[in-house]
This record gives sequence, C-alpha cells and structure tokens, in this order.
Amino acid sequence: MTPLQIATIVIIPFCGTVLGSASALLLGEKTASKMQKTLLGFASGVMVAAAVWSLLLPAIDFSVRSGGVGWLPAAVGFLFGMAFMLLLDHFTPHLHLDSSTPEGMPSSLGRSAMLMLAVTLHNIPEGMAVGVVVAGALSGQTDLGVAAAIALAAGMALQNVPEGAIISLPLRAQGASRLKSFGYGALSGIVEPLSAVVTVLLVEHLIGVFPYLLAAAAGAMIYVVIEELIPEAHQDKHSNIPTIGFAVGFVIMMVLDTALAG
Repeated sequence: MTPLQIATIVIIPFCGTVLGSASALLLGEKTASKMQKTLLGFASGVMVAAAVWSLLLPAIDFSVRSGGVGWLPAAVGFLFGMAFMLLLDHFTPHLHLDSSTPEGMPSSLGRSAMLMLAVTLHNIPEGMAVGVVVAGALSGQTDLGVAAAIALAAGMALQNVPEGAIISLPLRAQGASRLKSFGYGALSGIVEPLSAVVTVLLVEHLIGVFPYLLAAAAGAMIYVVIEELIPEAHQDKHSNIPTIGFAVGFVIMMVLDTALAG
C-alpha cells in the first residue's frame, strides 16, 4: 500500500462528513426534522454491519489462524472498546441534539460547541476502525488488504454524510449562519482521519494484539450506536422510519464489505 493510497483511504470518511455538512445547508427546518430519524437509523445500520464484517469477523479469523482461541480476542477487545467509549462519554463535555442538559465534565462551552463534541465522540471509533484495517493491510500478516480498507472507508463515508447533516441541520434551524453550520459540521469529522493516523502508527508496533484492536474498534462503534444513535432516532413518533433507515444502511455496508473485500 503506497503513502498516497493510505492518505486517500484515511481522508475518505472525512469527505463524507464535509459533504453531509454542505448538503444540509440546502435544506430547511421542516425537512431537517423529517430526515433526522432516517439518517440516524442509516448511520446505525452502517456502523453495526461494519463492526461485524470489517472488524469482529476478521479479529476471530486472525486469532484462529495464529493458533489462538478465536472468540477470546474478540470478546476481550469488544468489551475494552465499550469501556473506552464509556470513559470518553463520561469525561468529555458534550450535548445531544434532543437534550438541553450537557453531559460529561462541567464546562463553559456553548451549545454549538458541545453539540459538535457529541458528534466528534462518534467519529473517534470510526477513525480507529479505519486505522486498524489499514494497519492490518500494511502488515501483510492478515487477510485484510487494500480492498478491505477501501470498503470500510467507503462505508464510514456513507454514514458520515448523514452525521454531517445531523449536526449542521439543527444548527441552521436554530438560526446559525450557513457558514457556521457548515463549519461545525465539517470540523466534527476532522478527528476521524487524525484518530486513523494515530491508530496506524500504534498498530504497526502492536501487531501481536491486532485482533484485540480490531474488536476494540468494533466495541467502540457499537457503544455509539446503542448509547447515542438509536435512542435519538427513536424519540417521539415515527419509530419505523429509523428502523427502515437502519436496514438500508446495514445492507449497503454488508454488500460493500463482502463485494469489495471478499
């Protein structure tokens, strides 16, 4: 894998966030409220499918081929990833879209900044996931190749389009300028390529625990889905809308992963 390929794969998910933030500025407040639940469901479906096909199954396969117990790294790493996100969620000041009560450590940050931090938390495990798969392809010791990394990056970009819209639309609806709404939405995704690069650099020196890292990224992603995306998607009425969005996102990511990486 060349440096250009690595840079391209790492930046693809961030492009999805930027695209979502930009397209959201074209929509009005009523459209935003109708689309939000579908987008949350879609993002959830993509993340669950990616956690299974791109992370947990490769973690089990790698462990088995290395002569270990297949389920052990997957189970331990998964729980570690969940615990890691729990700690981040507990200490980082942030605010969810449908809440007026900030979470995390006390902070003097404004509402817009804490909304951005909430979405930024979502993006950390996605960057970790892309970074781990890229590192696996670079190592040459796994079945993960360039196609697998591209499939995961494309899936993360797909689900980042609605995430960019999810933060920009409410800000625009609350009276923020187009530029400010776009800026906050786009900036929320910058942590993704950064966390991917950091993960690549770390995993290169930790290939012995590679299946644990794959599973940890999966656990972190599932935490975000259960703790944040699904509860927000199913608030108020029309809970069937995010369910349909989830199904579509899940199938698209599953097809991407099996068709491109299989």
